[in-house]
Amino acid sequence: MAGKAAAPGTAVLLVTANVGSLFDDPENLQKNWLREFYQLLKMEDKMNKVSECRMKHYTQDPIGMKMIQGIAPAPLCQQVLHTHKPHFMALHCQEFGGKNYEASMSHVDKFVKELLSSDAMKEYNRARVYLDENYKSQEHFTALGSFYFLHESLKNIYQFDFKAKKYKKVTGKEIYSDTLESTPMLEKEKFPQDYFPECKWSRKGFIRTRWCIADCAFDLVNIHLFHDASNLVAWETSPSVYSGVRHKALGYVLDRIIDQRFEKVSYFVFGDFNFRLDSKSVVETLCTKATMQTVRAADTNEVVKLIFRESDNDRKVVLQLEKKLFDYFNQDVFRDNNGTALLEFDKELSVFKDRLYELDISFPPSYPYSEDSSQGEQYMNTRCPAWCDRILMSLSAKELVLKSESEEKVATYDHIGPNVCMGDHKPVFLAFRIAPGAGKPHAHVHKCCVVQ
Repeated sequence: MAGKAAAPGTAVLLVTANVGSLFDDPENLQKNWLREFYQLLKMEDKMNKVSECRMKHYTQDPIGMKMIQGIAPAPLCQQVLHTHKPHFMALHCQEFGGKNYEASMSHVDKFVKELLSSDAMKEYNRARVYLDENYKSQEHFTALGSFYFLHESLKNIYQFDFKAKKYKKVTGKEIYSDTLESTPMLEKEKFPQDYFPECKWSRKGFIRTRWCIADCAFDLVNIHLFHDASNLVAWETSPSVYSGVRHKALGYVLDRIIDQRFEKVSYFVFGDFNFRLDSKSVVETLCTKATMQTVRAADTNEVVKLIFRESDNDRKVVLQLEKKLFDYFNQDVFRDNNGTALLEFDKELSVFKDRLYELDISFPPSYPYSEDSSQGEQYMNTRCPAWCDRILMSLSAKELVLKSESEEKVATYDHIGPNVCMGDHKPVFLAFRIAPGAGKPHAHVHKCCVVQ
């Protein structure tokens, strides 16, 4: 466009979304979800209209660009405006096909067709879609779906063939589903059953792909870790037994993607980690002045409910806790100031501080939202709200995101559809630019790989 200058580098958009709810109520929730997802592309246009002059970081609010740290922007005449959509877009979905997948997997084709053929996506002339739909395969089924879209302006992008150990140029649009186990363009694995014996048939696992853009190689890992099976069990210890299971599974994935079979490259791991707040610490903080009543089953004497009441104020109930109930009287604590007062209890990632990096979280807990299409901001009272959906990266990937060869640049880490029902999870996205030549010191793709 006249008067508009192209920003240097490659615009990348990474999105993670647990979409299980969408297939249980496709008429309402899928429409909402797709509308907000397409709106994100327009937001990217707005987000790129940022000064290239040296200034402090900007962040996005629901209305538009909001300045933080009190630093005034450069005059408009010094600004260079960018209106390009992301060049490379990755969408990682979990619970694809729905929670009741045997009944709702039939809605998958319509959803995929809409994504690939909508007007909003018409400028993405190449795509790769990997769907794990084979729910009859108990040994392999993960219910993961990985979508990759390439803008028509993006030149020379390659995907790694793990079997041939070389990169292949990406052309056209291709969808893979029933043959994922034999597809050489990805690595897929379901976690062993003994990782989470409480669940008779877990669908948790990961899918890994590798990409090369302008000599910059990186892995993209779609991941789904284990949930908290019981609020009461999660409350018993700090950290919880479930936190330990997630730690083991994530460690397994990280070891897998940096083993000796392939060249080491930067990587992004994004999906539903099911990270939870430290339940014991949260309950103790929320119920500091409350007394606890324990309710046991008459036949087994097992604890089935905890009731926390204020010591005075007519013994008002503050919190009720059951296996699948977390009913706190004031949900505003999870929404006010994006719930940042609770971030101190978000501890699960700290175990990996030397291996993984995450941008600062400035959005409210992404789960568990109401699945009522009229309740866009309401949490369900099934679990303590937590930041389950995350985008994490290796330390070398951090350099790609936060550094450029010239001026400081902007990366945006946020959630989608803050006021709209998107299912029980709000999708989370990371938008950034890879500077020209940024990956060469790390990947040396042009030297080590045979490109077809």
